[in-house]
Amino acid sequence: RTPRVPKRRSTPRQHRSDEGLGRSRGGLTSKIHLAGEGGLRPLALLVTPGQWGDSPQLIPVLERIRVKRLGGGHPRTRPDHLGGDKAYSSRRNRRYLRRRRIKHTIPEPKDQRANRRRRGSRGGRPASFDKERYKRRNEVERTINRLKHFRAVATRYDKRAYVFHGTVTVASLRLWLRS
Repeated sequence: RTPRVPKRRSTPRQHRSDEGLGRSRGGLTSKIHLAGEGGLRPLALLVTPGQWGDSPQLIPVLERIRVKRLGGGHPRTRPDHLGGDKAYSSRRNRRYLRRRRIKHTIPEPKDQRANRRRRGSRGGRPASFDKERYKRRNEVERTINRLKHFRAVATRYDKRAYVFHGTVTVASLRLWLRS
């Protein structure tokens, strides 16, 4: 009888935190979270493992926005308006946006709407929603698609997350220079 040899795993069970890799529907990947301006150009970005959710990353991405002012002074850190899909609708995100006085168009999911109505007057007012502004929310998705036109971003050759973040940053700079 031959001794039993344990099977080798093709991917390790636990990845290092500095690799930024995680399981998602697409396999072992990472996510690019970004805030973009109207011209399909990224303002701030964040790279996370593939299984991390979108909603908790809204605040860290917004805190990375720094737009230099022409006349000097503190950089601009607050966008005029924020548009997002239902994944970003959470009490924490809405509270943060209200506290920073950032206008936003984020639809309220059915379950959140039902919970708010069930609570009656304690549930608060419904979130305002502008259909015309919401039509522009796909600009972020189109910006990510433009970034993925760069082969190094689309295939992620880099092992460490900070190196991949640099690759995405260089691709973002090239998008800014092209426009």
